[in-house]
Amino acid sequence: MPSVAIIGTRGYPSYYGGFETAIRRLAPFLVDAGWEVTVYGRPGATKPADPNRDPRVRTVETWGVERKSVSTLTYGLSAVRHAAREGADVALVMNVANGYWLPILRRAGIPSLVNVDGIEWDRAKWGRFAKKVFRTGATWTARHGSRMVYDSMEIGRRWRDEFGLDGAFIPYGGDVVAEQLPVEQGLRHRGYVLAVARFVPENTIPEFLGAAKDLADTTDVVIVGSSGYGGELDDAARALSQTSDRVHWLGHVSDDQRLNSLWQHAGAYFHGHSVGGTNPALVQAMACGAPIVARDTVYNREVLGDAGIFTAPSAGAIRDAIVSVLADRDLADQLSRAAIARAKDSYTWDAVNGRYESALRALIARTPELQTSGK
Repeated sequence: MPSVAIIGTRGYPSYYGGFETAIRRLAPFLVDAGWEVTVYGRPGATKPADPNRDPRVRTVETWGVERKSVSTLTYGLSAVRHAAREGADVALVMNVANGYWLPILRRAGIPSLVNVDGIEWDRAKWGRFAKKVFRTGATWTARHGSRMVYDSMEIGRRWRDEFGLDGAFIPYGGDVVAEQLPVEQGLRHRGYVLAVARFVPENTIPEFLGAAKDLADTTDVVIVGSSGYGGELDDAARALSQTSDRVHWLGHVSDDQRLNSLWQHAGAYFHGHSVGGTNPALVQAMACGAPIVARDTVYNREVLGDAGIFTAPSAGAIRDAIVSVLADRDLADQLSRAAIARAKDSYTWDAVNGRYESALRALIARTPELQTSGK
């Protein structure tokens, strides 16, 4: 029975972000396929009584420093050291910040499949030092990781251009919601605008809040997300919700059914992510049939194809694009059908999980070769 150590998420099952979404689906899939699965995480990041927890998935909590600038590095180090002591046939490592610790796995004879995520050193939320940390971590990942995973073709192109590395293209998946879910209390089908995002500048949150102020004159606006640390964007969303009865700031929502309902019934869903590759929230919004207005980026165009409307990242442009969808029910229905069809065709969890398993098994088969080459 092959064994895998999964490193770099907040734990299992966690609802924090894209990595955690992927591992919630992948870990039970691998167990079903005959794997021994250990997921490393952080104390307090999961609920032991979570009904979505598969008891066959082993979980290990390690130490770290809960500070924005060093949490990933410290938890990654402690997890890698524990995994190296215990041994595993292969490690699935999430985030290039953990690239610093890949030599520890290599010395322990454990090959690593590394999901590099987005181009972290492009993210506006990080200062100069943090960007340098991520860029150097990517260099270490390229040097010491056994094989890379890119969640979008564009991310793969960047890594080929900057590091000369090919890898496996494995996006995120979505769950098509076949049944009609209840509409959130106080809202009506196709009668509101929705945004779901972590509150960081590169997700176009400031511009969307500016658009929301105008949209709320005539339409309900639902905002899901927060920074996780407080700050100006949280304060701005709170102030907007307190001054307008039509603005509903829900903060972080971990209930998948509630999120699916919000996407399914939205009149328009705004997706403002700009630097992260394939975003799991966008994929799930597609699977729910949300009429999507997205910031015009190469990543969002890659995922949506013709199943979305694209807009410049300004409050006025976002407002106008959303209004155009709200005012045209035929257009909204067309976008909804196209989004579901694209999700079914290109972004299913069965296909995603199968690609991960194939990549992990291929690394195990190559272990003698990798050890001989020093990789």
